[in-house]
Amino acid sequence: MEHTTFSGRSPLSLSFSGSGFLALYQIGAVKALLDLAPEILKSAPQVYGASAGSLVAAAVVFNVDLDELQKIILHAANEARKTIFGPFFPTFNLPTILRKALLNFLPENAHQLATGRLHVALTRLSDGKTILVSDYTSKEEVVQVLICGCFVPLYCGFVPPTFRGVRYFDGALKNFQPLFGFKSMITISPFTGEIDICPRDCPLSHLCFQICNTSFQFSVQNMCRVVYALFPPPANVLKKFYFQGYKDAVVYLIANGKINLCLACPTSDKGFTKPEKRLCEMIIGKQRIELCA
Repeated sequence: MEHTTFSGRSPLSLSFSGSGFLALYQIGAVKALLDLAPEILKSAPQVYGASAGSLVAAAVVFNVDLDELQKIILHAANEARKTIFGPFFPTFNLPTILRKALLNFLPENAHQLATGRLHVALTRLSDGKTILVSDYTSKEEVVQVLICGCFVPLYCGFVPPTFRGVRYFDGALKNFQPLFGFKSMITISPFTGEIDICPRDCPLSHLCFQICNTSFQFSVQNMCRVVYALFPPPANVLKKFYFQGYKDAVVYLIANGKINLCLACPTSDKGFTKPEKRLCEMIIGKQRIELCA
């Protein structure tokens, strides 16, 4: 079904923050954009990502099955939860899990689709400088960049992986939300802050700081999210973050006039799972009531 939008402006780029296992939240947000305003994803000239957010950014660029990416992250979370030591147990190897998944997940022409559009934040080991990689010559290079971008020192191992002979690790340690503050950007994060699409806790005026190139609110809820990002909760809890991301993205689209409130609610099941459709109807119905009040 087509959804009327009110764009008329230059296309906006997308920026996905570091998110760890809470990348499920960002996948939910992307699914909402895909369902209700797909032109935002298709027309985004650049898509930026840091840490696990780079995996979601890659999913947008390659237009891959979001359900498959969700399964990959849930599988990794399940592996991390198998022992009392969680992701620090020697048998848990996140880079290996990611490599196997990405080789199957990415298209063969990934490097052609990604060059100039997919920007991944990396931190160079030799001098600690943060860079954005957007030039690729093969699918293998795309895989390597994404693995480097998700490599958290100690958490993922002691020796960072390499890209073109240089060792890099997680770019989110210094550049948590790539190009944060740029006006021509839609920012998406599972952590509350001055971000376009994010959870909303107490008013942002309370304990909201800019750190590591992002906006972060110091609240109990946000600190719990930090723990969940590194030490995954059960799958049913992670899936709640998926639907939270979906909901927050729908609210963002409505608040910014990017969908027609009268036509936005889906009238068929095509492209919508039943929970997503119910969530859409609930949010949009509530907004209509508020407008008519």
